[in-house]
Amino acid sequence: MKILILGGTAFLGRTFVEIARARGHELTLFNRGQRNPNLFPEFEQILGDRTHAEDLALLANRSWDAVLDTCGYFPRVVGMSADALRDHVGRYLFISSISVYADFSTANQDETAPVATIADPTVEEITGETYGALKALCEQRVQEVYGDRALIVRPGLIVGPYDQSDRFTYWPVRMSRGGDVVVPDRKDQPVQIIDVRDLAAWCLDLLERGIAGVFNATGPTQPVRLQNALEACAEGTEANLIWTDPAVLKEAGVQPWMDLPLAVDFDGSADGLCEINIDRALAAGLTFRPLAETVRDTLDWALARPADHKWRAGLWRDGLDPDLETKLLAG
Repeated sequence: MKILILGGTAFLGRTFVEIARARGHELTLFNRGQRNPNLFPEFEQILGDRTHAEDLALLANRSWDAVLDTCGYFPRVVGMSADALRDHVGRYLFISSISVYADFSTANQDETAPVATIADPTVEEITGETYGALKALCEQRVQEVYGDRALIVRPGLIVGPYDQSDRFTYWPVRMSRGGDVVVPDRKDQPVQIIDVRDLAAWCLDLLERGIAGVFNATGPTQPVRLQNALEACAEGTEANLIWTDPAVLKEAGVQPWMDLPLAVDFDGSADGLCEINIDRALAAGLTFRPLAETVRDTLDWALARPADHKWRAGLWRDGLDPDLETKLLAG
């Protein structure tokens, strides 16, 4: 297949390119050249900014079997690329998010559940309140342009090597350092994640098979609880998990998800975010590698980063500040 990738050098896009290369596909990467620009010299790379019509015009008079869009967040911008490529690609694969759903107090929501809305669809600022609704609007733009040629994939938390968000990476790295580790005492909270390699391979499978439609894409097949996930991250280390009362964490100013990744909240009100129905994706062939493999490979990648690596948003942000952890452990 001839595949156009919007992005292609960071995390999901990068992993997709590696897998597609191994399968012998012909790839073109369109991006600004700002992240890992020298990664794939064997493929055609077109420098351009998808927010500029004149740059999208560089894709005119060309054709591809499919396009992968991993970096669309605003409906205006996604609409620009969808319109520009309407007659140039056979299928448009848009990577959305399970955050599109309107209500996470309900478990087992499938692809037909109501999506979030926003009062001003022209807003172009990503916040906790706007992200899901804007993604839903991006989906709608792709579907308006491509109809039954649109493929919408809604991943949960994507984890694994090259994950610059550090949300999952925090735990394998923190556990590897050993000692007492503050963890939220919500042992039974459901956890859903998907290894980037499983997601990328399955997305390529869908394109190869000419599949269209909307799919939730997270896992694993069998439910995992927070205790299982954190114990998997601690396996083989000298970490000692200290299950800490959420009320104590809240009093100390600890934020779920940001300071303690995988913990979506401290009161259970958003557990539905990690109990999304994936029956449609499973029927379409989505499979998952063992969690232990994801933990091991994520840790190996993370420890190979430069010693002065800046954790996203600062020291241990998307992870608990070491000084605050020490205070919590001291009581």
